[in-house]
Amino acid sequence: MTSAIHIAAQGPVATVTLARPEVRNAFNDEVIAELSQAFTRLGEAAGVRAIVLAAEGQSFCAGADLNWMRRMADYSHEDNLADAARLAEMLRLIYTCPKPTIARVQGDAYAGGMGLVAACDLAVSADTAHYCLSEVKLGLVPATISPYVIRAMGARAAHRYFMTAERFDAAEAQRIGFVHEVVAADRLDEVVDGWARALCGASPNALRACKQLVQDVAGREIDADLIAQTVRGIADIRASGDGREGVQSFLQKRKPAWLAG
Repeated sequence: MTSAIHIAAQGPVATVTLARPEVRNAFNDEVIAELSQAFTRLGEAAGVRAIVLAAEGQSFCAGADLNWMRRMADYSHEDNLADAARLAEMLRLIYTCPKPTIARVQGDAYAGGMGLVAACDLAVSADTAHYCLSEVKLGLVPATISPYVIRAMGARAAHRYFMTAERFDAAEAQRIGFVHEVVAADRLDEVVDGWARALCGASPNALRACKQLVQDVAGREIDADLIAQTVRGIADIRASGDGREGVQSFLQKRKPAWLAG
């Protein structure tokens, strides 16, 4: 059986590539299972410091595969719950992956494809890529991807694009905060490589803590509980092995242990 994704490693950076260009990298139950397994395995791999999510062909991801959607039309409510739960778990595994993740968006990302981009920590888009949350045109809603897409673009933009299903360009995606940077297609690898170098130069333990910090703090009221949590967070990281090593290496003007070798 041909794999729906390809995985390659260059040093400490792993790249997971959607490999179904003939269907615009649309996902089905096979893709969902393979992505779930890939991000779980790479997230636990000691030698991996960053993960890039990329795609082959003209499109990044067109959302749900049409043949998969045809099968879902005959599903019972219980079957639909189980199917949606697998998709939700895949997105959660990407979002909570212990390693920093980068979406390399070389082409259009529609519907669930936008969920994949939003679940990654960083996103760079080709200036020719377009985006669309098209679910309402099919009588559906972007429910499963909504926690990640709303965090990425904000509630106000989500009101507009969830309900109008407008197609928008990469410049608009950057304006609303959905992607971090927009470049010509031939500069995508340059940006990804620069981000990957920055991530690989940081403490792995601190990066994991930073990911969790953003997820814990974003959108919360600044109250006594949140302040106490952040106080514990900085105290814990200062006392950690990487925290002590980072400060000592800075004071001693040497490379920290995670860059040794």
